[in-house]
Amino acid sequence: MPDSGVLQNTNFFKKLQNNLLKIPVEETVRNTYRSLPYVFIDDAFPLRLDLMKPFRQAALTSREKKNYNYPLSRARRIVENVLGILAARFRIFHTCINLEPRNIEFVVMACCMLHNLLIAKSLRTYTPPECFDYDDTEEGVTNFGLNSQGSNMSSLQRRPLGNTANGAKGVREAFMSYFTNEGKVSWQDRFIQ
Repeated sequence: MPDSGVLQNTNFFKKLQNNLLKIPVEETVRNTYRSLPYVFIDDAFPLRLDLMKPFRQAALTSREKKNYNYPLSRARRIVENVLGILAARFRIFHTCINLEPRNIEFVVMACCMLHNLLIAKSLRTYTPPECFDYDDTEEGVTNFGLNSQGSNMSSLQRRPLGNTANGAKGVREAFMSYFTNEGKVSWQDRFIQ
């Protein structure tokens, strides 16, 4: 199955489509008058009202688009760091998990719960600072920590360009405006040159 069809064939997507995930409603962002929805971030799946994705490199034709991509990229790096730590600590993610699919879910959930417990109880030894990406805000460079390379978890490929709903584009433009204006961080320009 092509990667672009993976999301549509999950229980998660069915619940997302039917508003069964209990995602909070759109609300005003702190210290602004701007109201934005809660969204997921990914770059392999189609842009949706509830799923934002960065602009492709070839489409980064304006400062606003670069301002939008920067925080999305930072958020994705955090997720990749967490997956890297999870895969490094729980070696089962370095091989095919040879279990019934329903049991794989239990293994993944158990690993996630243990991971969260270890972070809460042994932060300095379980997740030392070198595990995480670090943005040097003075120099405008990112120092990379652990990632999921070497594990059996593979990245999904971007889906081909398609017709994106105007509503989803409107949500992306609202986030782009926010990240260019009141949501912009002071060091951001050093990273998007």
